[in-house]
Amino acid sequence: MAVRQADVVLVGGGVMSATLGMMLRQLDPSLDIVMVERLDHVAHESTDGWNNAGTGHAGYCELNYTPETDDGDVEIARALQINAQFEVSLQFWSYLVEQGILPEPSTFINRTPHQSFVWGEKDVAFLKRRYERLKEHHLFREMEYTESPDDLSEWMPLVVKHRDPMQRVAATRIKHGSDVDFGSLTRSMVKWLETQPNFELMLSSPVHYIDQRDNGRWKLRVKNQKTGELTKLEAGFVFLGAGGGALPLLQKSGIDEARGYGGFPVSGQWLVCQKPDIVEQHDSKVYGKAPIGAPPMSVPHLDTRIINGEPALLFGPFAGFTTRFLKQGSVFDLFGSVRATNLRPMLSVSKSNMDLTRYLIGEVFQSHGDRVESLRNFFPDAREDDWKLQMAGQRVQIIKQTPEGGGKLEFGTEIVAARDGSLAALLGASPGASTAANAMLNVIERCFPEKLKTDQWQERMKELVPSYGQSLVNDEQLLNRVRERTLSTLKLG
Repeated sequence: MAVRQADVVLVGGGVMSATLGMMLRQLDPSLDIVMVERLDHVAHESTDGWNNAGTGHAGYCELNYTPETDDGDVEIARALQINAQFEVSLQFWSYLVEQGILPEPSTFINRTPHQSFVWGEKDVAFLKRRYERLKEHHLFREMEYTESPDDLSEWMPLVVKHRDPMQRVAATRIKHGSDVDFGSLTRSMVKWLETQPNFELMLSSPVHYIDQRDNGRWKLRVKNQKTGELTKLEAGFVFLGAGGGALPLLQKSGIDEARGYGGFPVSGQWLVCQKPDIVEQHDSKVYGKAPIGAPPMSVPHLDTRIINGEPALLFGPFAGFTTRFLKQGSVFDLFGSVRATNLRPMLSVSKSNMDLTRYLIGEVFQSHGDRVESLRNFFPDAREDDWKLQMAGQRVQIIKQTPEGGGKLEFGTEIVAARDGSLAALLGASPGASTAANAMLNVIERCFPEKLKTDQWQERMKELVPSYGQSLVNDEQLLNRVRERTLSTLKLG
């Protein structure tokens, strides 16, 4: 059997692999790139528009990014970091639009105000303090705060209509927030890559074998599920961007850096409304506070969505317990990921997160009426018949070994790279797709360090991301220049 030689193999056809493939193509058009995807088309798992929140996660409305400290203050460092990372994505997408690589921005991103909404004395006090802390920083200078019924009726009419007038409520708003159809974005990137020389897309082709040769190159075997044909691939660099499928592949690679990692899968569901007379009354993403005991990805929110060009309202997500790592995965995924090197961390996390496990199991058994009752906290007039339940994507949270040998459950994303830079994997979930450009810059820095030192790559990187190598958190003038361009190019201003 002939071996297909390549410079780069991207495993998975989601937003992460597509972003890395696009960046590498822009940096060096001579690279021979192969993308392999287990399904029969790209962007169909977590990247698909119906499988994620579609929020351009910028820290504007997500209250879990700004936790309250023991002394009553609000910690804003993570919100600043995530906001700056999302600005990197906006810069990269702006470049691709300007070059005619991506289509009209409204096909994948639309201006959708980002709002936080709370009720009760304690949470109102928290939101006001959060606003005061964030407003001081140039990244959030355009944030507005209100407790005014008139303002709220304008900002979020569905949320405040027929609400108890004695209930104290408050909200914040950033007008230039966005809704992102990551599925459409990814499909557009891959469609363009397919027009380029030295790029090959292999669909219905899961990876069955991965191993590193003595010369440092990686051998992979993929099998076409439709034809049964086996293909051998060999590449100098492999990226595992397969969502929940990345951890099992990382384990198969055998690199030392994979030791101790485990996965904690979480399922999700949305309530969906597509009735025009209701959808047209809400034009924002409204985030609240997560229930006590809920994981961060379960922060309730009522969202305007535009998926494949069609508007809808989504509420949720309702998290649940699962043993699958992928929406179209196996119920044995979790058990198959157990290794001698991660058994202790996984048992440690299981023991210390029993409340979370019970919460997730309880979510699974909620009735439709129970879910709509939760929705009424955000939309008092909601009727059961107007909403249907739809499955969201799977999320596999990271279980990471602690220095003491136990385990810790992480709710962010993490890049695991081989010491020699020949392989990298992306693990974890939120903020996920929103920070894909920043995450893939990190992969390039860690895995292509010598090429990145060259004048050619440095110059090209500055074209792709003008703020590259500088801090948007610390440099207000740089942020002003960057944001003026991206809001104009992507029509978010």
